[in-house]
Amino acid sequence: MKVKIQVVIESDNHETPITEEVACIQREGLAPETLGMTLAEAKDLLANVQTTMVKQQTNEYIKKQRTCPLCGKSQSQKGTHEIVFRSLFGKIELPSPRLYACLCHPQERQSFSPLAELLPERTAPELLYLQTKWASLMSYGLTVDLIEEVLPIRANVATAVRNLQEIAERSESELGKEQYMFVEGCQRDWESLPPPDGPITVGIDGGYIHARDGTNRKAGSFEVIVGKIITTEGVKKCFSFVNGYDQKPKRRLFETLKSQGLQMNQDITFLSDGGDTVRDLQLYLNPFAEHLLDWFHITMRLTVMNQMAKGLPKDELLKDIEKDLESIKWYLWHGNVFRALQMLGDIQMDLDSIEDENSAIGKLYKTISEFITYISQNKHLFPIMVTAIVMER
Repeated sequence: MKVKIQVVIESDNHETPITEEVACIQREGLAPETLGMTLAEAKDLLANVQTTMVKQQTNEYIKKQRTCPLCGKSQSQKGTHEIVFRSLFGKIELPSPRLYACLCHPQERQSFSPLAELLPERTAPELLYLQTKWASLMSYGLTVDLIEEVLPIRANVATAVRNLQEIAERSESELGKEQYMFVEGCQRDWESLPPPDGPITVGIDGGYIHARDGTNRKAGSFEVIVGKIITTEGVKKCFSFVNGYDQKPKRRLFETLKSQGLQMNQDITFLSDGGDTVRDLQLYLNPFAEHLLDWFHITMRLTVMNQMAKGLPKDELLKDIEKDLESIKWYLWHGNVFRALQMLGDIQMDLDSIEDENSAIGKLYKTISEFITYISQNKHLFPIMVTAIVMER
């Protein structure tokens, strides 16, 4: 069986349609690997269709440019050179004639190249988009391998790096100035705004990553701030930046929130670990913002302390530590920070009163002390209303 695939091009000026064969696929027998088109055949087909279509488009464009738009006279040709256009489905070499400018009106240049002026980037926007998107999600090498695997084009790492850098610089230049406060207007202005779609939840966390300088894999570390914005409809938007390198972190977060429909009269909840970096980042972005401590960071510390308590020696003062830690977890979940800190202090005194050289006691004592400091510094990030209700009981 032989399958010939042709492209029929019809012009708007009712000229005779042009028919070009773009692929010829031959099969002799039916098997799972011969059923339909292979990836290589599909890539060749896309490349040929793209080449045929682009050449016809550029020929019609150049034909229109040969006539002066003011007087209608034909503009003579000075010469021809080729330009390379990199599309999503292949690299295409296009003839680009240079035309003499018409004398009916003054021109800065005596000649011009209409196709070169139309395509200054020489790279299709969709190709730039895919390169940038994939290169921001994985390594440059994997990006190049994936592009070459699924598309009929050749790519290289240097081009991917350059394109991503140029687009990143362009996006950076479009950001406004950094500000300490982004709350705009007053209560009267906020009340006049249309009702928001619903509350927004933002989770922010930070972590340290080992740095690398050339072949040196121990070049210190840097802090990365990451976060996720979730709307009522379940739409998710992630963001990240390197602390210390990014000069507009709060502006970046504010613009990301605006892209998700943030209004000044909207309820928004920030969940974080209470660290200085993320705490300063989320302040003064919205007048109705609520800042809470992320429960994950609390349970993670309590789980560690609970595991450490299991290895303690049998002692009358230590027999109820695991039960007390569960009570502390319950109090913190319900916002009763005052009672949780009281119980943590009692455990700390019990551990300190035991005269034992067991290292497990010392480690737990240190962990409890650090947890008390952590909760004390972030007690304002617990729900205030829940705290008041529990304490009244």
